Parts: sequence; C-alpha cells; structure tokens
Amino acid sequence: MDEASNGTPLYLQIAERLARAIRAGTLKRGERLPSVRELAAQETVSPSTAVQALRWLEDARLIAAKPRSGYFVASRPAALPEPQASRPAPRSRVVQLDELGQAVLRQSVLPGLISFGAACPEPDLFDQERVRRAFTRVVQRHRDLLCTYPLGSGRAEVRRAVARYALGLGCELQPDDLVMTSSCMEAITLCLKAVTKAGDVVDLESPTYFGFLEILQSLHLRALEIPTPPRHGMVLAALQLALETQPVKAVLVVPTLSNPMGSCMPVAERKRLAQMVAQHDIALIEDVIYNDLAEQEDKRRAVRSFDASGHVMICGSFSKTMAPGLRLGWVDGGRWAQALHKIQSVQSGAQTAVVELALADLLNQAGSAAALRQLRATLARRVDEARALIADSFPKGTRVSDPGGGFILWVELPPGLDALALYAACMAENICIAPGAMFSASPRFRHCIRLGVGGRWGEEHPLALRRIGALAGQMLTVAISQRAA
Repeated sequence: MDEASNGTPLYLQIAERLARAIRAGTLKRGERLPSVRELAAQETVSPSTAVQALRWLEDARLIAAKPRSGYFVASRPAALPEPQASRPAPRSRVVQLDELGQAVLRQSVLPGLISFGAACPEPDLFDQERVRRAFTRVVQRHRDLLCTYPLGSGRAEVRRAVARYALGLGCELQPDDLVMTSSCMEAITLCLKAVTKAGDVVDLESPTYFGFLEILQSLHLRALEIPTPPRHGMVLAALQLALETQPVKAVLVVPTLSNPMGSCMPVAERKRLAQMVAQHDIALIEDVIYNDLAEQEDKRRAVRSFDASGHVMICGSFSKTMAPGLRLGWVDGGRWAQALHKIQSVQSGAQTAVVELALADLLNQAGSAAALRQLRATLARRVDEARALIADSFPKGTRVSDPGGGFILWVELPPGLDALALYAACMAENICIAPGAMFSASPRFRHCIRLGVGGRWGEEHPLALRRIGALAGQMLTVAISQRAA
C-alpha cells in the first residue's frame, strides 16, 4: 500500500482532500469525479491506491458510482439540526425500568406491524445461502458434535478466527484469552460481573442502549450517565469529572455507532479514553458490535487497540453484520480474563460447537469485505431516505442524527411533544417506534424517539414515516393550543 512518510496512507490523504472539497462546495452535487486512471495519474499513485480513495469516499456517502459512467458527487438529503447533548448527571441513579423496552422488542416483530422499533438488519440483507453452506459443511464433517456435550470457553478454531478478525479493529488478541458467549449482551454481563458488585457505579453513555440499563438493574448496579453528543460520542471531560468525583468501578461504552445516538468517537479520543481508565485503574467495557458498519475506516478502530495495561475489556458479535441467527458473542477480558473465564464456566458453560465452527468457517472465507461494503451502502441509502422523509414531514423544530454508518436514527421532537404518547398513537395505527424513555434511567429523553431502518423495508415504510410525522404535528398543535388556553 502506498504510504506517505508521515505514516498516513496516501489513499486516505487523497480521499480527505476530495472530501474537504466536496463539503466546501468546490465539488458540487452531481459533478463527475476523475476516473480511477485519471485520479491515479493526477496524484502519481497506483490505480489500487486511487480505488481505495474512491471507496473511502463512497463509504462516507460523499460520492456515488453510476454503472459505466464513473463516480459522481452524491446528493444528500435536506439538512436538519442534530439532537442536542444531554446535560451531565449530578449523581448516579438506581436503575428502575418498566417493561417498555421488552414490549417494543416483542411488538417490533409482530406480523402486520410496520416496525421501526428493532435494531437489527433484515434477513434479506445477508447472504443466507453462504450461511447455509457453512452450516452444511460443518454438520457433514463434524456430525458427532451434535451428540457431544460442549465444554470450555469455545472451540480453538473459532477463537483463532475471531482473533484474526480483531486485527481489523487494530487489536492483537490471544485466542486463549477469548471466551465465546451466547451473545454480545452476555459478554457484557460477564464483564460487569467480573469487575463490579451490587451497589457499584458504572458510567455509560447518555442516551444509552436500554439493554445495558436492564443488565445494570439485574445486577443491582447504579448508572451514571455521561453526555454523548451525536457527532463525537461520550464527552471525555464529563467522564473525567465523574472519575475524579464519583466511586466509579467501570465504564461501559460503544465508541462506534452508539445505540441509539449513532455517534462515533474520534480516534484521538479513543486513545485518550484508554489512557484515562488506566490512570484511574478501572475497567472499560467496550462494545464493538457495530464497528464494521462505520463508513470511515478509522472509526472501526477499537479503543482496545490503544490499551497497553489490560484495562479494556472488548466484547462483540456478528449479529449485525453477518448472521443474526448465529447468536454468538465473544469477549476478551484483558487483565480480568481469568476471572471472566471462571464466571462464564459457572454461569453458562460452552456454546454449541457446530455453531462456533460455522462462524469460524464464515470468518475464514474470502469476500467478506465486499459483502460489508454492499451492506453499508444499502443501509446508507435507507438512512438518507429516512432523513429526507423526516425533514419533509416531521414538525418544525425536529432534530435528527446523521450517523456515520449503521441503521439507527435518533430523533429529537420539538418541545412539548411526549414521545410516549406518540408511541401509543403510532401503535394504534400498527406502527412501532422506540420511545426515548427506554434509553435512560432518567426522564430526560421523553421528547425523543429512536427509529431503526435496517429491518424489512417496503413501500409502506416511507408512508409510515410520513404518518409518524403527521401524528407528531397533530399532537404538537394540540399541546400548543392547551398551553395557550
């Protein structure tokens, strides 16, 4: 790979120069870019470097390829302001959730419902035949495993495959340190059990994934929510203050495409975060489940890649990028690896061997990079379409995130709108959304909703998005009238 003397790959330098020109308006929407051969000649680089630069811009949704025509500056949906960051929480909270999150999950898969409530891509976005063939090969070669009780922390083959995969996240993991789990959520639960006890304080993003709050509640842990703007992720200055003033025992974070905000932490902040937890001698539990969906390659780098002291516990799975039905997760516990192995052996034991071997087969196959590019491109088009519909049909004052990948949008409704009431109104019309109250231990996000656009997407979904906007507009009108009266 061509690389400049300062260590920055040439393809990235070229891509960033073109990106700046596009964002500044020097290159306008619809304008044709140089071909691969022309760009290579202009920049005096190899054609492969020019291809890498154009793919980076394509992943960032700044350009689009047209068959037999070349690359053009992409059109983007109408701009909307992004949601505002929450204020720092003055103290930790006991997590007391109702059944709302689980109810939304159940409703999101009901037949006949138009769902924006789930946070998982639809089956048709994955290569189902490729997954079937992998399972068939494993069962044919290892049919005895179906009648063999599994033991240990995971098959050696799958742990080696995950360790190789982690190199793409910038991490050098040892296969023997890895533990295979039933899901990424189980991996996170194991990490929390290894480093906390009931009553301890855990820092996490605000808003945060409701499943994390459910885990904290089940373990009787206290949540201290740290502001997380939609652009750059958790505010490290606020985290630093919390570490200095509160008895924090662990930090739980999703640096890439956090759910529900969709934020991506800059690389320099990831390095700083690794240093912070080492200085305070506490565990950082990093969820990398969405890293492969980030449009920009540098945002796929894990915080663990900067960890020199073993304070970062890294958890992941392939349910968002390869095959949700595999239901396998993985974790490396860093300096707590031995404790984590013991807890896992007592709590759940080994996973199904044929599933682990099928995952190893899939991870070792060539062509996964191309499949991921296609998945990212499909989801990016969905997100752009949804953002354009929100800009056109939601009431004035609405704010919406502009994530750098993935399939989740965080919508901040105008003041005076109750997202729980909007959720009920939508459900009455067989439309499922996720109210913001699910994503915090406090009531601060009652005027927000999360929209997942990775699920099944038919002609009815754009119409349903417009209907959500219309219902929100009607409710806002009523609220304004009531205040005026």
